Amino acid sequence: METIRGKVSLDLDLTELQVRLANYDRIVLDLGTGDGKFAFCHADNFPNHFVIGVDSCRENLHEHSRAKLPNLLYIIASAQSLPQELRGLVSHITINFPWGSLLESLLNGDDRLLRGLESVAGSSAALDVRLNGGALAEQGWSLEDGAERIFENLTFAGWNLRKPEILDSRALRAFPSTWGKRLAFGRDPRAIQLSACL
Repeated sequence: METIRGKVSLDLDLTELQVRLANYDRIVLDLGTGDGKFAFCHADNFPNHFVIGVDSCRENLHEHSRAKLPNLLYIIASAQSLPQELRGLVSHITINFPWGSLLESLLNGDDRLLRGLESVAGSSAALDVRLNGGALAEQGWSLEDGAERIFENLTFAGWNLRKPEILDSRALRAFPSTWGKRLAFGRDPRAIQLSACL
């Protein structure tokens, strides 16, 4: 499994990963982590959680992956092909403001993504997906219709979802991610959060 710190790529095997994960209360997976700010902030604020940021674009991760937090790890991988080493380990999955292939996979009910989420999730795992209007509009969906489609796909995949929650510009401004802040001050500061458990 390929990990990154700064501009340095490192291989990490299952044994080394298990050593790093020992003694943490929760394992949080931030899928499509972008520049990694959300993962960094979560690890910094919750030292008893181990946070794993996953993204396929290594260039975006150079800054936050330099952090020397013992409970933070960044992995270079596609959301549609998650590393086998993560199987059954994750207690909380976050997908924050997806776009591109990750958003397409959620909208299309891509089996590779949905099975991957199921494979990494431990028993009673939680899932939070935050969707923004602008990214869905680029895919030809309204915020409400896109959220409903993703809600249906996740339900079909076995997730038990709660009622969607609207995130306004105030909530977006308070959200600890680079993209959340951009959305809050952008042309379409609307988002919806889907929360679920297995």
